[in-house]
Amino acid sequence: MAGNIGRRGTMWMADFFCITGWLSIALAKDVLWLDFGRISTGIGLGLISYVVPVYIGEISPKHTRGAFTASHQVLQNCGGAVVYFFGSSNNWRMLAIIGALPCLLQVLCLFFVPESPRWLAKVGLEIQTENSLHRLRGKDYDISREVTEIRVMNGILERDSKSGFGDLFQKKYRHTLVVGIGLMLIQQFSGSAAVFYYTSTILTKAGFSVAIGSTILGLLMASAAGMGVSSAILGASFTLQKMQLVPELTPTFTFLCIMMYIVTFQLGVGGLPWMIMSEIFPMNIKVSAGTIVTLTSWLSGWLVTYTFNFMLEWSPQGTFYIFSVICGASLVFIWLLVPETKGLTLEEIQATLTSQPDARLGCDQ
Repeated sequence: MAGNIGRRGTMWMADFFCITGWLSIALAKDVLWLDFGRISTGIGLGLISYVVPVYIGEISPKHTRGAFTASHQVLQNCGGAVVYFFGSSNNWRMLAIIGALPCLLQVLCLFFVPESPRWLAKVGLEIQTENSLHRLRGKDYDISREVTEIRVMNGILERDSKSGFGDLFQKKYRHTLVVGIGLMLIQQFSGSAAVFYYTSTILTKAGFSVAIGSTILGLLMASAAGMGVSSAILGASFTLQKMQLVPELTPTFTFLCIMMYIVTFQLGVGGLPWMIMSEIFPMNIKVSAGTIVTLTSWLSGWLVTYTFNFMLEWSPQGTFYIFSVICGASLVFIWLLVPETKGLTLEEIQATLTSQPDARLGCDQ
């Protein structure tokens, strides 16, 4: 969809699925309405989670891309905080209606948003590419260098590379595919889906007030650090509870660790894999590679969500020790394989990772 109708068109389609889903949930008369709503919002969220980071990466100048990434993260955290806040004081039908409102707002705002210049260039719309860049950079800004970089990279990719799913596994794309998929596996198998979806279950099992905990979590999602440490301490808390040592501290420890986990997740692993994914794949494989990476994220998230209750029944402390070990292993993966993209254009990043010397030369000119 992102390749055929563009980034902006895909966001419109995502809003359509989300609005349809939320209204189906809000007006549900039986479980089929709820199932349909969940499927529809799931499709919409899947599209949004892919296309928004890609769009941000493609429109941002290299010297401000980090700031745009940070803004994206901050606004995601604000949205999450709002959901936690309203979720603790409204029933689920009202919460579904509230969920549809940002989608409706985005439908209107997208009329004033230009299409990605890199997608326009890829489909051969050169005049629209320049118009889009002028809208993004300003009428008086000299876009000639940026247009040249985009055209050079597109020309090389069209001449040297195919764009089917099977072509993703060529040697020159192997590194970027491993990084993209690996970061999504880290994001999910570190326990994020379990902690987010089952916060109430974890707090209840530890003996902490769910109403108080959910509200405070929503208000404090923008500070502190330590996913791995927080998972380890959560495991230790349940170990102490099982050994009946200082049981009165288990609820407090559990709440503080969940808060620290969510905050840390949102500051890094929650959003940066999506942004890195939007940067490292060249235009000719961005859609197909992004599809695989997005599918990896949501399937692994489903697996963690489905198995978490069984794991919690098996061993609360063992569950969080496993998450902590995965977080530790992810440090090694990130250190060894994830590239630094700061201060580089998308074309320079992709040329380096896919070993395209002609593309690097074109970007340097």
